[in-house]
Amino acid sequence: MIGDSFTYVKEGIIDKVNTWLLLMIGTLILTIPLMGYVMNVYRGTKPAPEVAGWAKLFVDGILLFIVSIIYAIPVIILEFLVIGATFATTLESNPTAVMTSLAGAGILAVVMIIVAIAIAIVSPIGIIRFARTGNLGDAFNFGEIIATIKKIGWLSYILALIVIAVVIGIPFLILWFILMALALALSLVGLVIAGIILLMVLPVLAVFEARYLTLVYESAGTA
Repeated sequence: MIGDSFTYVKEGIIDKVNTWLLLMIGTLILTIPLMGYVMNVYRGTKPAPEVAGWAKLFVDGILLFIVSIIYAIPVIILEFLVIGATFATTLESNPTAVMTSLAGAGILAVVMIIVAIAIAIVSPIGIIRFARTGNLGDAFNFGEIIATIKKIGWLSYILALIVIAVVIGIPFLILWFILMALALALSLVGLVIAGIILLMVLPVLAVFEARYLTLVYESAGTA
């Protein structure tokens, strides 16, 4: 899957300068057109599609953004509760009350982490289902999502998610630190260079991840 995803990106984007440039422009426009392009990848389009139909790319990108926000709402709420509980400790003078607030914040933080992990597990399948059917409800049909994961195999699926998180996350983290150092060292010039590099890298990583997740989804034998 990693090899297929790399070939997909290389032949469809890196080797096609025009496509790459258009995706960079799509990234610059609040990433909405890029998200729309990713929806086309989720639909199983092979080879990588051309960047065309900008109106549809915008619509698909906005829909993907909405679905992502809905999935993020529980984590956002819990995060605010954790912040609130932590802030409450600064208003307490009673040691017992402080400890109670801290314990509450700790419990909420654990719950938030568990919920975030659960969302990270189910959301890729839900989003790909939505991309393929065009039905918003399919993005949150947890019964069908769980059934698809069972077909893939829970262990295989979670391992696949860990692999892509490592393959994407570690290089991006290293790149981020390098770009920050570049921006700090060269001031405005460094910031511009860092921005250009990010515009070049983000579409490649996004499409690579989308193709990989699509292959994981298709391994269940689901259309």
